Amino acid sequence: MTTPTESQRDHLIKEDVDEELAWAPEVNDSQIGVSVLDGVVTLSGEVDTYAERVDAKDAALRVAGVQVVADDLLIRDVVRNEHTDTDIAVSIRNVIGWSADVPQGAVDVEVLDHVVVLTGEVDWDYQRRAAENLVRGLAGVLRVENRIDLSPRVSASNTANLIKSALVRHALLDSHAITVAAVGSEVTLSGVVTTWAEKEQAAHAAWASPHVTAVHNKLAVRQ
Repeated sequence: MTTPTESQRDHLIKEDVDEELAWAPEVNDSQIGVSVLDGVVTLSGEVDTYAERVDAKDAALRVAGVQVVADDLLIRDVVRNEHTDTDIAVSIRNVIGWSADVPQGAVDVEVLDHVVVLTGEVDWDYQRRAAENLVRGLAGVLRVENRIDLSPRVSASNTANLIKSALVRHALLDSHAITVAAVGSEVTLSGVVTTWAEKEQAAHAAWASPHVTAVHNKLAVRQ
């Protein structure tokens, strides 16, 4: 059987990314260009919102064989003209205030030129991600910088083993290909996975530990 060349693999990846973007209802793929070189996907063109920009990148990362996505997408200027920084700040205060996943008063918000900076401290990574997900869907937002910290944790001697057990429970992951190392409350994941989704799933499993304040995800994505 003939092994595909790198160029042929890139062509196949491009076709798959094009199809995945077309399949995603939250993305207007007609305005997005895709190029691939050595498994690195570059997205270019224009989108209407920051949320659509993130969704397009996530769609590309779902495709097997994608190593990295370079996001060169631009948000149309019309979005900036319709919503002021004050409008955005008020909207953020409302959505975060009504969220059951984000502790009341835990997150501070700064908006400058439609760029949102989130700061503060929460107990869990899912709360930090929830705050960002709420904000990125708001009209007028051009970018979100998530600088929310996690509360200090007490380290445990069995953190690595507990995370490894969690990885074993995840059906989509080959836990034997993942190495977990813990130093204090910081965890490093290394090894090889076959898709970006598996890399993200492994990180989420590590973040679920009550003894972790940082996850260094060094997993390589390979076919």
